[in-house]
Order: sequence, then structure tokens, then C-alpha cells
Amino acid sequence: MRFAAPRTTLAGQFLALQLAIVVTVLVMVAAVSLAQSDARLRQTESRRMLSVAESTAARDTVRAGLETFGSPEVLAPTAEGVRVLSGADHLVIHDRDGRALTLDPGPASTGAQGEPGVSSALGGRSWTGVARVGGERAVAAAVPVIGEGGTILGVVVAAMDYPGTGELLVLATPNLLVYLGIASVIGVAGSLLLSRRVKRQTLGLEPDQITRLVEHREAMLHGIKEGVLGLDADHRVTLVNDTAVRLLGLPTDSVGATLADLGVGGELRDVLLGTVRGRDTVVALGDRLVALNRMPLETGGRPAGSVTTMRDRTDLVELQHELDTSQTTTETLRAQAHEFSNRLHVISGLLELREYDEAAKYVSQVGGARAQLSADVTARVEDPSLAALLIAKTSLAEEQRTHLRVCPDTRLEPVSEELSDDLVTVVGNLVDNALDAVAPAAAGPERPWVEVGVVGGGGAPVEVTVRDSGPGVPSELAGEVFQHGYTTKGGAGRKRGLGLAIVGLVCARRGGTATVTGSRFTAVLYESPPAAEEDRR
Repeated sequence: MRFAAPRTTLAGQFLALQLAIVVTVLVMVAAVSLAQSDARLRQTESRRMLSVAESTAARDTVRAGLETFGSPEVLAPTAEGVRVLSGADHLVIHDRDGRALTLDPGPASTGAQGEPGVSSALGGRSWTGVARVGGERAVAAAVPVIGEGGTILGVVVAAMDYPGTGELLVLATPNLLVYLGIASVIGVAGSLLLSRRVKRQTLGLEPDQITRLVEHREAMLHGIKEGVLGLDADHRVTLVNDTAVRLLGLPTDSVGATLADLGVGGELRDVLLGTVRGRDTVVALGDRLVALNRMPLETGGRPAGSVTTMRDRTDLVELQHELDTSQTTTETLRAQAHEFSNRLHVISGLLELREYDEAAKYVSQVGGARAQLSADVTARVEDPSLAALLIAKTSLAEEQRTHLRVCPDTRLEPVSEELSDDLVTVVGNLVDNALDAVAPAAAGPERPWVEVGVVGGGGAPVEVTVRDSGPGVPSELAGEVFQHGYTTKGGAGRKRGLGLAIVGLVCARRGGTATVTGSRFTAVLYESPPAAEEDRR
């Protein structure tokens, strides 16, 4: 059975790297210590050998031996005695020609006059340095022997064998141990701290785990249907997926840019920055309705940015509108059925009482009023769908004890099937909104009213006006009711439903506008969007 070799953790890799650096630093410290020890040895031993050579050259026996005898038998005992007493490894006396007159304990030395120390001393100058003395590398000092009258009689060379690397290391041991100890402690402590810091910053994850996490994050970010937009504390985009780019109309390279750089402003900016708060906040972006949810982020108790998710609710709103339309149709049919049922009961009662003339008169009256309403509406509104809607809404208003009237200036020319559908949507939502706005006043002594006006068609823009006897929309909400889905249901300005948002959405899609002034709502729709609007889209 083959077992996989244990894998080194990220913290372990950093620790090994730091320890390798520490070892390198220790080697360099050792090399520097050896170099310092070597320099100190040269300086100290050079001065000592110079002192030995000078004291030897100053002896009268050495001068006398060089002046009168010049024989090794005379000078050798003196040189050897001084060498032993001084602790020098070599002490050689040369004559004025540079020949060695005393025997060196080591291998024989030629004592050539061309050697640096001897030649310098014969020129009258003392010399210290590293030279080969007795065939060995040594720290040497050469001093001239000066006779009476300043005559150079010879040269005294004192030398100490140069220690090897091991001996230099022994000499440097005290300082070297201190340096190595300090470097080791600092290096190991720094390595451990760095290892812990890296592990804490990566949340204990290893490189392969971080790689997989990033890959999964990217796949999830760009795979979900909802849009995701992340901001840091400076309002810079930190992450954005394809859906958010499409919904917000952002460039693909938005990461790193601020909202101001991207041209994001108005209501959308307020929601993204948390100025406007709420769950599933609906924002109108062009001809789309987008629901946004913002989640603030904190790090160490301080704001670190936010993540906002967004969903395109346009299709859902349109489906909801279709359901609302079906519900409205059902309620209208129920109201008409209730109205017809009451009239049938009246006719049935009159027939049972044998009041045939009254029954005929009642039928004529009811039929005439209905026929008059239908004739009046169809004469002014040449679109059958919208005319039928207005007639049906009249019955619904009557049931709510509200008077629904058509403005005398109403005149709608024939329109396309697509515009007809949008007009039914806009008028239906505005009328429902107005009926709900005046509903509380229906219980009072005065009967509330709603007036509808439609002008245009035949290729020209269509202007829809709906006003009522209700309190109207406060002026401070006039610019927001269509964006946030406000309605007058249950009280002016109270947020409930998306009826007005649908009106604003349809008008925007048609290149028109939707505005409100008090209790007067105005919607403008085009047969086809103007060229400027098409170019903008």
C-alpha cells in the first residue's frame, strides 16, 4: 500500500523559509566574526612582533655581533633567548645583504633581500604584515639594526605563525556566540510570529484550499441569477457579477471604481449606500423594476463596506399585474351581476304586483341609462378595450358609492393593439388607485368622484388624466411615488402595492412620462418611442 507523503502547511513553508534565511544570516555573521578576529589578530600580533623586533635590534650584543663578528655562533644564542622569552615563533637576524645569520627553528629560510619585510627594513623603515617566514605564513615585523652614524647593520625579523581557521574560530568564539545567539533568537522568534500572522490572515487555510475557495466563489458569483455588488468602506466596487452588470448598466471592468466614477446616482446610489433602507426596496432602472437588499459588513466593529443583492422583478410585477387585472375583472363582473340582480328583483316584484306599466317604464329607464353611458363612452373612446374598461369601472364605482365620470374633453382616436393593452393597464391602475383614495369619503354625506380623461391616438401621443376628490399625494412624495411603488390606498403616500410603479414602468417603456400633482395623475404614452428615447436605449 502506497501512502501519500505528508504535505507541508503554508505556515510550515514560511517557517522553513525563515529558518533557511536565519541559517544564511548565521553563516554570514560567522564569516564576519572570523574576518574581525583575523583583523584583530593581525593588529595585535603585528604590534607585539614589532615590539620584539625593536627590542632585539636595540641590544648592544646584536649590534656588536653584526659590526665585528657577523657570525651566527655569536648572534644565534641571543636571538634564541629573546625568541623564547617573547613567545615569538620566529626570530631571524639578517645582515646588511639580507642573509639570515641565525638558524630558524622551522624550515630553512633563504633570507632573500627581495622579501618585502627585509627590503623595507634595509631601507631604514620598520615593516609589519603577513609574510612567509621559515617557509610558514606568519604575522611578521622587520626592524633595521642601526649602528653609530645611522649605518644600517642588518635586520631583525620577529614573526608569529598565522593561526588556521579553527584557531581563528576559537579566538572569535566569545563574540561569535553572542552574535549567533542574538541572531538565532531574533530569527526564530520572527519566523514564528510571521508564521502565526500568516496563518491568522489566511484563517488557517492552506494554498490549495484558498485556490479552491476562490474558484468556487467565482463560479457561484457568476452562476447565480441574482445580481451581487460589493462595496468597501470608500464606496469602491470590490466584486460584481454578470447579472449586476446587466441590471445596473455597469462596465465589465467596474472593480476598483467608485460609484461616482461609474455614474451611479439618485435613488440607486441611496439604496447602495444605505441612505434608503428596507427589505426588497424596488428601484426603477429604465424600463426594469429591480428589488435590492443591502447587507452592511463590519470588521472589528468598524464598517467595512456592504454587499447588495438584486433581483429583476419586472416579469414578476407584470405577472402580478395580470393577476390584479383578473381580480379587477372578477370584481367588476361581480359588481355588475349584483347590480343586474337587484334590477331583476325590482322588475320581478313589479310583475308580481301586476304593475306592468311601471315595469315597462323601469326597464326603459334602466336600459336607457346603460345605453346612454355606453353610447357616450364609445363615442369619445374609439378603442373598444378601453371603452369596455371604463364602462365596467363605472359599475364598480357605483357599488362603492363613488361617481366615475368621463371628462368632456376626452377624445381617443384608434390606436394599435399594443398601445391599447398598455392604455388599459395605465387607466385601470390609475382608476383603481383613485377609487381607493376616495373610498374613506364614500361613507360621508357628500358623494366622492373620480374623473378620467383620455386625449390623443391616431399616431399622436396619448395623454391620460385621472383626478379625484381625495386629499392627493403630498408634494414631497410627488417625485417618488412611481419609483417606489407608492399608492394612495389606505391613505395618501402610504407604501403599498406596485400599481403606480407599473404605470411608471409602462410609460417609460412607451417613451412617455408619469407625473402627479396633488390628486391629478397624468400619463403620456407614445405609439412608438421617440427617436431620442430609442437611441438612449
